[in-house]
Amino acid sequence: MALVAGVDSSTQSTKVQVRDIHSGEIVAEGSAPHPPTAPPRSEQDPEDWWKALKQALGQVRDHLGDVVAISVAAQQHGLVVLDSECRVIRPAKLWNDTESAAEARALTKRLGADGWARACGSVPVPAFTITKLAWLAAHEPEAFSRVARVMLPHDWLTWRLTDAFVTDRGDASGTGWWDPAGESYRTDLLRLVANRNDWNDLLPHVLGPTEAAGEVTVGEAASTGLVPGTIVGPGTGDNMAAALGLGLRAGDSVMSLGTSGTVYTVSTEPACDPTGAVAGFADASGRYLPLVCTLNATKVTDTVGRWLGLDQAALAAEALAAPPGSNGVSLIPYFDGERTPDLPDATGIWQGLRNSTSRAELARSAHEGVVRSLLKGLDALRAAGATVDGDLFLIGGGAKSPAYRRIVADMHGAPVVIPRVSETVAAGACVQAAWMAGHQIGEIAGEWGLGEGETVNPVL
Repeated sequence: MALVAGVDSSTQSTKVQVRDIHSGEIVAEGSAPHPPTAPPRSEQDPEDWWKALKQALGQVRDHLGDVVAISVAAQQHGLVVLDSECRVIRPAKLWNDTESAAEARALTKRLGADGWARACGSVPVPAFTITKLAWLAAHEPEAFSRVARVMLPHDWLTWRLTDAFVTDRGDASGTGWWDPAGESYRTDLLRLVANRNDWNDLLPHVLGPTEAAGEVTVGEAASTGLVPGTIVGPGTGDNMAAALGLGLRAGDSVMSLGTSGTVYTVSTEPACDPTGAVAGFADASGRYLPLVCTLNATKVTDTVGRWLGLDQAALAAEALAAPPGSNGVSLIPYFDGERTPDLPDATGIWQGLRNSTSRAELARSAHEGVVRSLLKGLDALRAAGATVDGDLFLIGGGAKSPAYRRIVADMHGAPVVIPRVSETVAAGACVQAAWMAGHQIGEIAGEWGLGEGETVNPVL
């Protein structure tokens, strides 16, 4: 049986999924945790990702001999810097690290929001890699002076497997120095960070959607259990992989409820939003992925549940016991600051509290606050010219919650699809691996039943 493997290296863990290349059936899965992080300083040692990948692969070792191709998807925006001997210089700053807020403001001022949107499709916020690189130059100049390679998390893991210094257009589009419309690096933007003449030498080669990164080396085959010579795909960012894992069509949109929240769609045209709300990303298939990201999603309801002494199931039950609108109680859920809107120093605010406010109203208002932020993101996509009149898919850990399912459908006012496959990022990495093995892009979604699932209708 010919198999493919997909990797999801997220903020919280590494997951590996192994699928039959023809039917898409999942034959094995593995996972291993990453060290926890929290803003404003959110960092991880890339070696911890590698250890977690090896542990997760070890859980599916019996099937690795039949794996013909593997691809790695990972958390976007993280900054991995190597020295001239390919050693990691310092822990990677992650997407939700907000220490570069001052650098984001300074960079935006240099070019103007409209100038940035036209140059690379996005206006700098602390999440983007270019702001983290600027932070490194300003706060750790000795480390910055030793930088010989600049990578994203998926680039680094792909490099460990293959020894190839490459990336893909999807993940590259979240750096702040790659132009999705022009399909090219903008070293002029990097020179706003530091006036170096060698920026092109520091950046990985950008692969096309169906170009392989290389093959698993003999050395890393021995350490991972993969077969030497196994094809390795270009990899991509987590949101781009999830779009592949859903077989997303133009007009369809996704709301992802994880530690952070995202809403996005696929488009045949690049996005340019000078307000900064919409990031004009590329996707992993040759199209574009306009996206809105919030820092605060299920972590908010987890925190509120802890305050109320309720586990996730009990919190969901309480939320569903309160009426829509929570009797006027509302939560602005900016517990970790916020990315959209760009308020890195913001805090959460509960409004409408009374002596009569119930635990159920607090629980429901927490869910509604998270969902409201993401529905504003859907409005921002429309305002930026994206078409979002197709299906809305709800994914991520929050999609398992009956409270989030009901509240999203009701507040959206239209049906919501809960995909049958919950690990959409790993599924998308499997799709990309299948491309590497010769399967046609346009056929896999139908053959594998991607995007199929339960529909939740609003209660009108």
